[in-house]
Formats: sequence, structure tokens, C-alpha cells
Amino acid sequence: MKNVVVVGSQWGDEGKGKIVDWLSEQADVVVRFQGGHNAGHTLVIDGKVYKLKLLPSGIVRSDKISVIGNGVVVDPWALLDEIEQITKQGVIVSEKNLILAETASLIMPFHREMDEIREDSAGKGKIGTTRRGIGPAYEDKVGRRSIRVMDLKSESNLSNRLEIVLEHHNAIRKGLKKKEFKKDDLMKDLLTIAPEILKFSQPVWRKMDQFRNEAKRILFEGAQGILLDVDHGTYPYVTSSNTVAGAAATGTGCGPNLIDYVLGITKAYTTRVGEGPFPTELNDEMGELLGKRGNEFGTVTGRKRRCGWFDAVLVRQTVKVSGISGIALTKLDVLDACPEIKMCIEYELDGKKLDYLPAAAEDQARIKPVYKTFPGWMKSTVGTRNYEELPQEAKIYLSELEDFIETKISSISTSPEREDTILVENPFLI
Repeated sequence: MKNVVVVGSQWGDEGKGKIVDWLSEQADVVVRFQGGHNAGHTLVIDGKVYKLKLLPSGIVRSDKISVIGNGVVVDPWALLDEIEQITKQGVIVSEKNLILAETASLIMPFHREMDEIREDSAGKGKIGTTRRGIGPAYEDKVGRRSIRVMDLKSESNLSNRLEIVLEHHNAIRKGLKKKEFKKDDLMKDLLTIAPEILKFSQPVWRKMDQFRNEAKRILFEGAQGILLDVDHGTYPYVTSSNTVAGAAATGTGCGPNLIDYVLGITKAYTTRVGEGPFPTELNDEMGELLGKRGNEFGTVTGRKRRCGWFDAVLVRQTVKVSGISGIALTKLDVLDACPEIKMCIEYELDGKKLDYLPAAAEDQARIKPVYKTFPGWMKSTVGTRNYEELPQEAKIYLSELEDFIETKISSISTSPEREDTILVENPFLI
């Protein structure tokens, strides 16, 4: 059985929900391995819309096991709220089909507030976070002061852990003239929800080894996109976790040899939410057209996405950084109304040509895209399920795209509907 990692090859919002839904139907186990409730997946199954944030996409299918790995930071209140909401839609969530890593770090109320305080005071230097406490929670994890799921089992241990983390946060809050958090209030709130959280808690690394021995087909579900990776993205305008495929191993406690195929979800143009460099951004009518046709608004935040032409330099870079085996190209139909289509094939910086994105933020902000222009097809590709039925101009664009990013196209999406997909190869069956 093949095990597949799904990652976004751009800045997120590539349309992973549809692809992950299709793959999760074939998987036995679906695993989230990084991020938090700052990234959403929208699934449409039998006409019913499910909007997920923390829960893996497999949760909507009763015969799948869903896992939240140790690499995820978990807001326990948000998790319980999401479970409640999806239960109202008829989905059964129990300890039989949902597993939460006992070593996952928790997002606390002071993390959310610190996220807001920093973003509001940053001015022009703001990152564009979702203000859900993700970054501060990861900071505490690295600082070895976070509260983890397992800490909810022992009142004395929880008290000790809270004392340690509040010593740090209240000192900062005092300096900012903000009200300090009281340990007893947090203790009470956490102990109230502890039984509901702990019933899902297990050592995920052991479960992953069990799944391997049972030859289960595993789908590793990434959040955000590779260009938001804290090490390999457009730093500092990034998320606080590793979003590359390698994080699937560290974020669940399995070896990298458990991964057989890396699928990079890739939009046929480029979008970005929040602040940060965007070499191919279009601040004109074409950018508006792409946004309108692509319905470019964030699943979680509702924020309007910035739109631009396909940046093949960036995608080629993320293909190499994440070991992508093939890409699932989404939203090809959005380009149907473009008289001509452009693809960024290199950059220019101070008169010099570059074939990669420089690491320095100031250089990223100054680079100029160099485009190759293609004739548009000006015909509807909506609902196309056979490659041969695509317009010749679309085939040329796709062929050039595939050659430039140096990896194959495994599927092409031609509408939000799951069935409207041209399947070149099934990652589980390679």
C-alpha cells in the first residue's frame, strides 16, 4: 500500500480540500501533521458543505481513522466547538475514529491575545496572521514551557505547567500594561474540558507503527503551503511551523520511509493571503478577474486573496524543497476568460537574472518577474474530464508548465466539483 503526503506548493489556498477529499476516500487513515485551526479545508460531499479547520478531512467518512499529530498545536476549545458543529451535520466523532496525539501542544487564551497584541502593534511590519494564537503557541513549545494534552491528566502536573508558562506570559503582559492571567481560572477552565479532550488522546507514534504493520493506506494532510514554511518560505511572512512534506514524519512520529509519494497541490495561477512579497501579483483588472472567477476568499478568515500569474520559478523551488512527486493542478477553468496568459520563468534583481527566490526579504520585495506569454483559449474547460478534450492552447500551457517546474502533472481540476478532474495518475497506485 502506498502512503501519500499532500502539501500546498504555493502560499496555501491551492484547493487542497477537493483533492484531499478524493484521496481520503481511498485512504484508511488521514493524518494532520502541522499547523492549527488557522487553515481551513472546504469539502463538498453529496451536496453537503463541511468546513474543517483542525479535524482531518477523513472525519466526514465513518470508515476512516482521523489523526491529529504531535506537530499540530491544538486549541482545545476550538476543537470541541468544531466537533460539535460537524456533529450537527450528522457526522459521528468518537474515540474510535479520532485520535489526538498526547504530546500535542495546546493553544491557550493568552496565546490568542498575544497574537492580537503583536499584530495590532506591528504597524507596517505586521505579518498578517489569523490571530488564533498559532505562533505564540509554537514559541512556547520550542521554549519548553507549553502545556500538552497529556498534562490534562494530572491536576498537580497541570498546576505546575501553568505556573511555568504564566511566569513567562504574565511578565510580558505586565510590561505591556495588560491584565495578567490567573492560574486558578485557567485551571478551572482546563479541568472542565479535560475529560472531553483526553478521551481522544493516544501515543500517535505507536498508532502510526501499528498502521504500518497492518498495511493501512495513510494520507498525510498538510495545511497552508510550502512558501509559508518557517524555514523555506518567504520569511518572516510565514507561518510558525514546517509545512514541507518532511514535517509529516516529525509531526506524527514516523520515519520518512513511511512516505511513498508527495503530491503538491498547485493552483493554475497564484494567490496569497496577508502580507509579504508576491512577485507576480496583479493589481489591475486581470487580478480582479482572477479573484472573482476563482472566488478567492479565505475559508477560515474570509479575507480577500491577492491574485497573480503562475510563478513557475517559485513552484519549481518548492518541488525541490519538498520532494514533490507530482502536482495536482487546480482551477484551470479560472483561466478560461483570459485572452493571454503569462507565466513567470525567471526573476530580475538589480539587472541580474535569478532562477530562484532569494532568501532575504528585502530582495524578495524588489525582484521583478520575467514572463513568458501564452495565447489564451477563451473557451470553457469547466467540467472537462478528458485531457484530449482540452483546447490546444491549454495543452500547450500545461506542457510548458510541467516542463519548467520539472515534475509531472498528476491531475487537473476543471471545477470545484470532485468529479470534474482529469486524472493522469493515482498517487496511491503508483
